Amino acid sequence: MTMQRLLITIGAAFLLVGLLWPLISSSGLGRLPGDISIQRPGLQIYFPFTSGLLVSAGLTLVLWLLRR
Repeated sequence: MTMQRLLITIGAAFLLVGLLWPLISSSGLGRLPGDISIQRPGLQIYFPFTSGLLVSAGLTLVLWLLRR
């Protein structure tokens, strides 16, 4: 895959996510069981472990389909 095609694909993916953001944010992605959230006075840590796995699996599937 050439660099130009890769950059266009990444840009299109960002555009698609940006356009679908209202739908994505209302779907509950980012607040799934397995996402780690620590809240203490003066400290807030959030690690979206499960959400990251789902996004990674989705991107892997999309990129796999694009390479075929």
